Amino acid sequence: MTYVVTESCIRCKFMDCVEVCPVDCFYEGENMLVIHPDECIDCGVCEPECPAEAILPDTEDGIEKMLEVNKEYAELWPNITQKGEQPEDAEEWQGKPNKFEEQFSAKPGQG
Repeated sequence: MTYVVTESCIRCKFMDCVEVCPVDCFYEGENMLVIHPDECIDCGVCEPECPAEAILPDTEDGIEKMLEVNKEYAELWPNITQKGEQPEDAEEWQGKPNKFEEQFSAKPGQG
């Protein structure tokens, strides 16, 4: 099992999860984070830290697409080990539907 960042992170990117991760398995894109599934130790400490509730175990139904997104972009984006600045409008994006289709960016973050 691993944990997966879902589309709920897009445009929210609060990054509270990064501070508690004992193995630094988060990677930063322009408008979301992903978890490297081969580095995640399944401890689960990140899940309750996410205000957007964007982190779920890979055992959840319907998570396959986002698991693939996490795998792919963890290989491309820079590793992040400290909490950065969240977007100014992050709270406005919380809970909005269809963020992956409408807002996802493949560009890397600051790292």
